[in-house]
Amino acid sequence: MVDETLELELATELLKKFLPEEMHGEVLEELKAELNKNQNPVAEPIKNYSAGDRAAILVEALPYIQEFHGKTIVIKYGGNAMVNDDLKASVMQDIALMKFVGINVVIVHGGGPEITGFLKKLGKKSSFVSGLRVTDEETVEIVEMVLAGKINSEIVTLLNRRGLRAVGLSGKDADLIQATKKLATVYEQGEKTKVDIGYVGKSKQVNIQIVKDLISQDYVPVIAPIGVGEDGESYNINADYVAADIAGALKAEKLLLLTDTEGVYKNFEDKSSFISTLKADEAREFIKDGVISGGMIPKVEACLRALDRGTNKAYIIDGRLPHSIILELFTETGLGTEVG
Repeated sequence: MVDETLELELATELLKKFLPEEMHGEVLEELKAELNKNQNPVAEPIKNYSAGDRAAILVEALPYIQEFHGKTIVIKYGGNAMVNDDLKASVMQDIALMKFVGINVVIVHGGGPEITGFLKKLGKKSSFVSGLRVTDEETVEIVEMVLAGKINSEIVTLLNRRGLRAVGLSGKDADLIQATKKLATVYEQGEKTKVDIGYVGKSKQVNIQIVKDLISQDYVPVIAPIGVGEDGESYNINADYVAADIAGALKAEKLLLLTDTEGVYKNFEDKSSFISTLKADEAREFIKDGVISGGMIPKVEACLRALDRGTNKAYIIDGRLPHSIILELFTETGLGTEVG
């Protein structure tokens, strides 16, 4: 794994190179604050590198910048990267860098930890089936309030502060995500059954034109995963699935799912069993056999769904790692699990 301090130093060089000059002060101050919290005496600061070493860093990034220029990348933003302030800053910096080197970025966000915390304050216990939140009528109102009313606007504000033009959307806006009820799939001893878990939905139709219009005007669409039913009812849709549907509808170059683990393991307790590339047939078999379980099920299924619908590549990456997005996009080794 790349040293954390070195990652931040490399990010500093890239941000200085590609961000508008008027943004240097704020972004670099945030990076310095990050470095002060993560001092590693073993790592050599990049300022001590030779001019050749610095050039090599940028040269490594250049072909990827050229490859993705003008392409669309969908990011599912969730997990600790949404609740840790330092990681929030890291993600926003990565997105700013992507936009300023000519990549079209679309964000679909979750908000599970905040929803759980809000429900707890109201005395409601959260329960999950196959990684999906059980959602009654009262819960779906709270979910919509937290996702569309609070989290979405916060992300938009953070991006706008970095010189981007971000616009918040719910799946209900312009009928972006028309939804129907989704039954959870439970696997037991190789058999599967369907379970009704309330106002949990799945996309019936994605009306992607509003997103395309925003991209064409150089906006960053930020989408809350709420769908609208035939009678106007709200459905809580797993953000991984929404990101997959959006990526597929856009024929995106990449779908990146941020999570709270390094990727997929054949045996999570055995770190040597990490899977860097997971074939589609193998992924389906692992889900059926219980090798992939819990919250990892919707992430892997989302990757497969996106690929089936026209996305070029799909990845599950560790959102706990500062600047994991640009490390995945702009370095030779990348990180995480590629699905498909």
